[in-house]
Amino acid sequence: MGSAQLKTGPTHFKTMVQVNVPQGRNGKHKVIITTILKDLDRLKAGAAIKVPLAELVGSKEKIRSALNRATRKAGRKVATASDASFLYVWNVTE
Repeated sequence: MGSAQLKTGPTHFKTMVQVNVPQGRNGKHKVIITTILKDLDRLKAGAAIKVPLAELVGSKEKIRSALNRATRKAGRKVATASDASFLYVWNVTE
């Protein structure tokens, strides 16, 4: 096995210093998910927030999926339900 060698020659793409590479990802549902999580922080026990489906950027299923990823990452437990007009979200207490 040979040792690692530095390859020379032009690259196909432009290069930049790695410290200048953005490290975060702001998905298209970030605003609504952040808003829901902030409202959940202020929510009294036994209450649910009522999000109008007409105000959602994506489908109800995609918002639920994004909310699920965000709450798992934060170690939170929430539940959701929906009807024809609203997505309901509340904190789960064990």
